[in-house]
Amino acid sequence: MVLPAYNEQASLPSLLRRLAAAAATERIVVWVVDDGSADGTADVAEAGAPGLDVRLVRHPQNMGLGQAVQTGIRSVLDAADPDDFVVVMDADDTHDPAMIRKMHERIDQGADVVICSRFVAGGDDSTAPPFRRLLSRGAAVTFERMLGLDGVHDFTSGFRAYRVSLLARAAKHWGERLVEERGFACMVELLLKLRHCNPVIDEVPLVLQYDRKQSASKLKLRRTIGQYMKLLARDRLAPAPFKAL
Repeated sequence: MVLPAYNEQASLPSLLRRLAAAAATERIVVWVVDDGSADGTADVAEAGAPGLDVRLVRHPQNMGLGQAVQTGIRSVLDAADPDDFVVVMDADDTHDPAMIRKMHERIDQGADVVICSRFVAGGDDSTAPPFRRLLSRGAAVTFERMLGLDGVHDFTSGFRAYRVSLLARAAKHWGERLVEERGFACMVELLLKLRHCNPVIDEVPLVLQYDRKQSASKLKLRRTIGQYMKLLARDRLAPAPFKAL
């Protein structure tokens, strides 16, 4: 598990307890990436939860969601076996750890990436604020039309599972450039780069639990839209890898 966390002192204890419950049936190791928090996020991570293996990685200053995801992935790749899978999820307790079992099942069935999707049958984001719903749905329509990734309806979901072997192949090619976006666009960027590895992508319905959120939103609407547009332009201009990944 990779939990990018910035000022999540209020939400993290509940999430770690829920992950500890999931660890009763799944072998789970959690990397909390404290992205320069000004509150007690790191202290909560160090305290952990009974029965859960929690490891803390700290950024001395806030570097953004993208760099926190990059740090978390690097930490996992240094420790995991190729047959393992890594789940990236938000640290604000809006994602249900019970979904890990469903993602595990899809990985066992042959998927390389499993996205917890708000926009497939059974998914729901009605607890999120209207501006977030508008942004997520607008991005989904735009990216689906322009990118045409088979099986993807929710491009911006922060709750996903990846085969470690897939991430290792991508990291070998891109190195420190695997995740370059600093903000929320990093989730789309990672999908765009992984598509050159020809992954099998699957989605499972996600009921977003935004009403559980205790921390302030970090999403800046205008900035995030600008990041999405720049990412699309960069993807159009960047050449594909010169060899199969």
